[in-house]
Amino acid sequence: MNFAGKRIIVTGAGRGLGAAFAVVLADLGADVIMTGRNAENMGSLAESIRLRTGKRPETVSLDMADIGAVTTYAKKLRDEGKPLDILINNAAQWLPGKLHDNDAYAITQTITGIVTGTLLLTRGLIPLLEKSGAGDIFNVVSISGITNTPLLGASVAYFAAKHGQAGMNDGLRQELKGRPVRVQAIYPSYIKDISPLNDAEWNATPADTSWATNRDIVETSLFALSRPRHMTLASIVVDPDQGGLY
Repeated sequence: MNFAGKRIIVTGAGRGLGAAFAVVLADLGADVIMTGRNAENMGSLAESIRLRTGKRPETVSLDMADIGAVTTYAKKLRDEGKPLDILINNAAQWLPGKLHDNDAYAITQTITGIVTGTLLLTRGLIPLLEKSGAGDIFNVVSISGITNTPLLGASVAYFAAKHGQAGMNDGLRQELKGRPVRVQAIYPSYIKDISPLNDAEWNATPADTSWATNRDIVETSLFALSRPRHMTLASIVVDPDQGGLY
């Protein structure tokens, strides 16, 4: 997996899976740009990465539900004109509960951030991905985006948003066919949140009946991203436990 020198944006990089992506990619020599809502979390993580690798990732405060901020940031990057190798669309606002438990603001923020914000950021960065000559869009969706899967505690708004993101992934893959931008997605089930900054936890061997971990999702995603350009792993579904459910 050769990511040295690759310019990579990871959205939702302040915690959880996004943070794990940022650390591992920095370990592999990538030039990582971290975006997220919590500037304090990202700053702390970026400093940990600097101490670990000698290079501090760029951090950008960005709420994917703020359409103005998303479009402005994409334009700023286009104006700078630097090629972008990989965009990892990981940001998503989890929203549990019954439909009547969620107010209009929470529903709107969830759907806007997961679908509209992600689509507009991607749209704005496609020229830079094309400029790299071998760009990758990698979408972290969810089993909530697969037809006929159970809610499993997710709200209807989150479920609908992830279906929208799955549609975005399929549509982008078709529209960008023949252009130098590949589109792939992973559909994780529940994930055990572990950090590559904790060596013992990261390197432990999970039980056969364990949930997938951040390490499982990161390594599977980077495997897809490191495939030769004639290969597209369009939709990677990660079953929980011993598989066979989705």
